[in-house]
Amino acid sequence: MDNIKAPFKGIIKDFKGRKACYKQDWASALRSGTSILAPTTYIFFASALPVIAFGEQLSRETDGHLSTVETLTSTAICGIIHSIFGGQPLLILGVAEPTVIMYTYLYNFAKGRADLGRELFLAWTGWVCLWTALFLFLLAIFNACTIITKFTRIAGELFGMLIAVLFIQEAVKGVVSEFRIPKDEDPNSEKYQFQWLYSNGLLAIIFSFGLLLTALKSRRARSWSYGTGWSRGFIADYGVPLMVLVWTALSFSVPSKVPSGVPRRLFSPLPWESASLQHWTVIKDMGKIPPAYILAAIIPAVMIAGLYFFDHSVASQMAQQKEFNLKNPSAYHYDILLLGVMTLLCGFLGLPPSNGVLPQSPMHTKSLAVLKRRLIRRKMVQSAKECIKQQASNTEIYGKMQAVFIEMDMAPSLLVTEELKDLKEAIMKGEDGKNAGDKFDPEKHIDDYLPVRVNEQRVSNLLQSILVGASVFSMPIIRRIPTSVLWGYFAYMAIDSLPGNQFWERMLLLFITTARRYKVLEGVHASFVESVPFKYIFMFTLFQFVYLLVCFGVTWIPIAGILFPLPFFLLITIRQHVLPKLFHPHDLQELDAAEYEEIAGVWSHSRSFKFKDLEPTHSGHKEGEVEICDAEILDELTTSRGELKLRSLSCPEDWISQVHPKEDEEHNDRDTNEA
Repeated sequence: MDNIKAPFKGIIKDFKGRKACYKQDWASALRSGTSILAPTTYIFFASALPVIAFGEQLSRETDGHLSTVETLTSTAICGIIHSIFGGQPLLILGVAEPTVIMYTYLYNFAKGRADLGRELFLAWTGWVCLWTALFLFLLAIFNACTIITKFTRIAGELFGMLIAVLFIQEAVKGVVSEFRIPKDEDPNSEKYQFQWLYSNGLLAIIFSFGLLLTALKSRRARSWSYGTGWSRGFIADYGVPLMVLVWTALSFSVPSKVPSGVPRRLFSPLPWESASLQHWTVIKDMGKIPPAYILAAIIPAVMIAGLYFFDHSVASQMAQQKEFNLKNPSAYHYDILLLGVMTLLCGFLGLPPSNGVLPQSPMHTKSLAVLKRRLIRRKMVQSAKECIKQQASNTEIYGKMQAVFIEMDMAPSLLVTEELKDLKEAIMKGEDGKNAGDKFDPEKHIDDYLPVRVNEQRVSNLLQSILVGASVFSMPIIRRIPTSVLWGYFAYMAIDSLPGNQFWERMLLLFITTARRYKVLEGVHASFVESVPFKYIFMFTLFQFVYLLVCFGVTWIPIAGILFPLPFFLLITIRQHVLPKLFHPHDLQELDAAEYEEIAGVWSHSRSFKFKDLEPTHSGHKEGEVEICDAEILDELTTSRGELKLRSLSCPEDWISQVHPKEDEEHNDRDTNEA
């Protein structure tokens, strides 16, 4: 109620906070020089590939009214606007699966109405976007972002699982469609004869599974035992787009006697063709929409606004997790306001709107954390070596390194003193010179004590958005990608999103017998495995699974499926008022924790976010030293959706609570005592 009484309060606060550091957002990138190109290209490929895949899906669902050209254009326009005017420049925007789902429902509704039809589909979606923008404006004005904390882990993981299931569904539908003749195609064509149609289907299976397996393997290249650190990092960062290129190249190795349509490739008009130009003037057709349908557009607009509000805010939240130690303030309310402006613009241009996406947003922040760390490390090591050459005392070495850190980080000196406390202790340890082994080596030891810092700037987001826009003019090349490769990519996105989703991990846990559960405790595992009795883990997981089936079932309802976000909004009430009556507060807090907390088993190393327990890669590392690069450490500490993990040591004494069958009796005794 207080938020409603103070309209514009959040927007004004966000604007003032970001205005103070706006100039710095550009200066930080300029100081990085050409180093900023590494995270730019990394996030470009991570952003462009899904958008291309969603464009093909949208083209099939809307009979070609929207295609990859429109999804790339929307992502580029919204990305450029947000990188320049947005509150949180680390947030990556793009056309996502929820938008594709909503536009599919809108198209199916419009084409079945004589006074709308396919011709006025985009004009009607323009009205939907107008209403959506209006609702987003109201949410921003009345400070609705303060309730984003109501969407707890249970909602986010359910939504992620639903999207993963829909990805798998799309992959299966796509592969099956390769055995069928597409709509509006000539069945007498040579490529649609039985033998070639069957061959196309078999090739689709090979290419889709080939892409899936090789992409999953390359994604985890940093943990490989072979290859240099640089080569493993390159394959991990660019392996997925590289695999798309490899399997696309292999698709041209089919014999020349095979018809040109086998295997099938992306169908999308070129940007300069009439089919891609007509939507730019869709605003002139909005006046042709009957008033009844203008009012009816409010219903899907409410769903889309709620969906964008949730998705955009969570993506922004993930991009600025507290473990990243960001200095600049957040801007949730202002960014929702700007999202409304961009949604309105896309609607008038006949484009599907873009919003904040996962996992690209936290991936962007993580890549900039590695970049900033390298820049700071280089200057601090250089200053320390200069002091050592001049035979300076350890106190002088630390003072010089601290000054360099403050200069590059521009953080308050008191905060820096606290964060560099461990570094100071390491340097001072060899002050008396009694123990030669304690002598501080800046090249070797600085990584253990260097705090995490992110290069907060706008240039990488701007450049990657420009590259996405330039991809529109690469459509003649993009159209050579086999559709079956994209079906494999949909399956890859689904499977790659599962690790780190505690809902998925708990479902797997249900299939492990009591006698073998100690195997889980030996490795890295979520904290709830030790702290929550198995019976309550089972009940909570069963509830989520049933709720997932309900949400998935809603998507199958022909017209009412557009209400599929509604169960997620209802989940707020269920979480606050129903679940606390079914589960003990401690168990509910563990199972629906705000942070991803995991425990390292007895046989695992505990790794902190300050890199204290590992010796990282150096350019001249000696034989026998552990070779672990910065990005590998960050990968291990990050889930697939970009959430940072909090890791602690396992307590062997707790094992009995998960192995011994008396666990439930002990839990009941606890409930009785507290009552």
